[in-house]
Amino acid sequence: MRQPMNQSMRKFLFGLLAATTLMLSTTAFAAFKNGDRMTVGITLHPYYSFVANIVGDKADIVPLIGSGYNPHNYNPLPDDMKRAQSLDVLVVNGIGHDQWAFEIMKAAGGGDVPLIYANDGVSLIPVAGAADQSVNAHTFISTITAIQQVYEIARRLGELDPANAEEYRKNSRAYATRLRQLKAEYTAKIALLDSSNFKAATMHGAYGYLMQEFGLQITAVIEPRHGVEPTARQLAQTIDEIKAAGVNVLFAEKFFAGKLADTIQAETGVAVYSFSHISDGEYSPTLFEQEMRYNLESLKAAIESTAKK
Repeated sequence: MRQPMNQSMRKFLFGLLAATTLMLSTTAFAAFKNGDRMTVGITLHPYYSFVANIVGDKADIVPLIGSGYNPHNYNPLPDDMKRAQSLDVLVVNGIGHDQWAFEIMKAAGGGDVPLIYANDGVSLIPVAGAADQSVNAHTFISTITAIQQVYEIARRLGELDPANAEEYRKNSRAYATRLRQLKAEYTAKIALLDSSNFKAATMHGAYGYLMQEFGLQITAVIEPRHGVEPTARQLAQTIDEIKAAGVNVLFAEKFFAGKLADTIQAETGVAVYSFSHISDGEYSPTLFEQEMRYNLESLKAAIESTAKK
């Protein structure tokens, strides 16, 4: 016959249960390096905006490199290793724009940190003007592909942080709505313009997704690889191609137009406008929307300038 449990035994078991519950709770929180808050790393400025609008105040965001550095051909620094070691997850481009991030994570011993490939689910296009038809990594310079990335990032963050998954879904839908409204605003404006005479060249092969979004094509690309200027012979050939194709607009990179754009303008008479690469300045939740509005306004102005009178 089973003996009734005495009071001292009850107290012992109750204490054991409480200790076990506390241990399990602590273990759950320890899943994040900063306790009960997830730390999300990002490699590029647009991803900071995306993640900030997804997580709100439910997680912390750490850029893998400082805001004063250009991510093109970036060389890792010691401080990058420290930041890498604080991350619970890292959002990456992964198709050519942030290869240095993988070097940093490996050097920091972060091989077990989950990676969110923002471009999973994005239909990729080749680099305009590149002979090897490599994939265009600048998927973030477009509202449509940005929305696809926002949803992918929110989904994966929700898997890693189930307690806040619903909040991430709600925030991502609200942010995507704002981006769709931005696109709709300029779609309506551009639809009223005569683009039949619009023939554009770009200084950099980064803007294919943006042009595709509005049904426009790029006739020539001056430097398919960022920072690699054409030789004198290549430049002369490009100028001849621009003249032969009737190109009337050249898009230079914001802040980095330089002498090359001036030379082309002087030789061909094209009008020069600029696009933002969205990879410079301070990290900000609003940066992507601000810079995309700049790009869309520049595109509208360029089309207006080529409209037949």
